[in-house]
Amino acid sequence: MHRFANPARFLRIANALLPWLTVGTVACLGIGLYMALFASPPDYQQGETVRIMYVHVPSAWMALFIYVFIAIASACSLIWRHPLADVAAKAASPIGAGFAFLTLVTGSLWGEPMWGTWWVWDARLTSMLVLFFLYLGHMALMGAFEEQSRGYRAAAVLALVGVINIPIIKFSVDWWSTLHQPASVIRLDGPTIDPSMLWPLLIMGLGFKLFFATLLIVRMKSELMAARVRALSLAQLRNA
Repeated sequence: MHRFANPARFLRIANALLPWLTVGTVACLGIGLYMALFASPPDYQQGETVRIMYVHVPSAWMALFIYVFIAIASACSLIWRHPLADVAAKAASPIGAGFAFLTLVTGSLWGEPMWGTWWVWDARLTSMLVLFFLYLGHMALMGAFEEQSRGYRAAAVLALVGVINIPIIKFSVDWWSTLHQPASVIRLDGPTIDPSMLWPLLIMGLGFKLFFATLLIVRMKSELMAARVRALSLAQLRNA
């Protein structure tokens, strides 16, 4: 990973990947949305409400995936002082918060017609809400100190402590009595969902992951350019 520590080398690779990631994102989301809205059948119990799943489930996957990504980047920053690790964590945090928020909103939209309520203090829902607050706390700590490095360290520690919430989100349905249905895609015995619904779900999941990669690169490039501007400004002040 230290081969990519040089910002100039990272930017060269990022600029080469960005067009391909953008095209892949648009293609996957376009195909996935078409299949989710028009090609897949309504559920025999949920009816057309099942289509919320094609946004809700991939959003939940991404909210968990991005937090693990931030925790790994934070570990790289604290242990190996990787110069781009904090930049990656800072760039990823708002994206993860957006996916966590989208998960909560779409879950509420699904829950009202299915459960008869917008919200219950269910183990899965509550732990996802905690994840959203962890994202907000991570973003707040990043900018809470005048010395930027102190904010990065504090946010990295929070990310590593908060990672304990990830298995709680994943396994809470199995550990406790809960309204939330158990996993139907990622299972040891294989998916239990019909292929006509599974394929749109997987394609949307891939589209969301490519969207994250695209937006991560754009935000990291922006952060590196802002850091360069700050460094040039400080250099001019010293020479003045």
